[in-house]
Amino acid sequence: MRRRGAEMDVAAQWAGGALTIDLSAIAANYRLLSGIVARNGAKTVCGAAIKADAYGLGADRVAPVLERAGCRHFFVAHLSEGASIRDTISRDIPVFVLHGPPPGTSGDLLEAGLTPVLNSPEQLEEWRALAARRGKALPAAIQLDSGMARFGLTAETLEALADDSDSYAGIDPVLVMSHLACADVPGHPANRDQLVAFRRLSALLPRAPRSLAASSGIFLGSDWYFDLVRPGAALYGINPCPGRPGPMRPVVRLQARVIQTRSIPEGQSVGYGALFTASRPTRVALLGIGYGDGFHRSASSRGRAVLPSHPDVRLPIIGRVSMDSLAVDITDLGDIPVPPGTALDLIGPHNTLEEAAEAAGTIGYELLTDLGGRYHRSYIDVAAD
Repeated sequence: MRRRGAEMDVAAQWAGGALTIDLSAIAANYRLLSGIVARNGAKTVCGAAIKADAYGLGADRVAPVLERAGCRHFFVAHLSEGASIRDTISRDIPVFVLHGPPPGTSGDLLEAGLTPVLNSPEQLEEWRALAARRGKALPAAIQLDSGMARFGLTAETLEALADDSDSYAGIDPVLVMSHLACADVPGHPANRDQLVAFRRLSALLPRAPRSLAASSGIFLGSDWYFDLVRPGAALYGINPCPGRPGPMRPVVRLQARVIQTRSIPEGQSVGYGALFTASRPTRVALLGIGYGDGFHRSASSRGRAVLPSHPDVRLPIIGRVSMDSLAVDITDLGDIPVPPGTALDLIGPHNTLEEAAEAAGTIGYELLTDLGGRYHRSYIDVAAD
């Protein structure tokens, strides 16, 4: 294993903050999930969602690591995402485009070596027409709507297509899939309803491997596994079991650099809108990241930071998060020096992604994918086999 940039280094000083991404943890999380589903009589395999640039962490870096960990099925949202990572993994490993081909782009998708997920009669017809022009059946996944009312062929459409023997002419179905709406709430009745619907509706389609569960769905149990699971968020350290201890290894560490410190008297306000007013003499550290870096403005006067050498002292964010900066109350550190250049953790071992997201009034998915491009990024790499 090669370790680079776990702490703020010289290059990181050029930026206001540093984002460290632990690729070895992503690989470990994949192996954990793969091991869970493999207990299902060795029937189920584990794919990976690397959409939204692998949840903002760099799909070009993440995809090869997952391939080395054993992943043989990848999922992206858009054609452009698939094209950008196609050459980072082996050509015989399918990359599924969840949104299917935009109108008029089926040929481009095929030439890019990607596999569409067909969600509508229009996409089905476009793929059939391309197959007819090419004179051969073309692989595709078919998505059905099992009750989320988001993407996929409806029950009415599937029943109508089942009456036409030419409905899937020219299509080589390599996967039948759907998506759960409430998998993160294990007791929600929609989970069982969607399972029943998926079983019934998938029987109307040509025989192919089936997939229903993503990250949280894996923890509903083997009834939801079928042939393939498609975790995304859990790979990147987000807890797939809200309200319970998270089984996944943390993947990201976000640090911000201290630009300046100052002492203010009782009664002094801080930042835009005078949102915070000191109730005591207060030491303030100004950090060089803000909502322009994807650290949410909604964390104003709610989030916290940690000095890594003193992890038991919680340092509240005070005042309003600005575009390029935020203020932290460091009074409770006493006389501990916090000179310019000091790195404070905003996400890390003592302030988890979920805790930071909750303070911002959002979820880990959104906070993670919003973290912007101004950070100095470094990776803890997994050595190639």
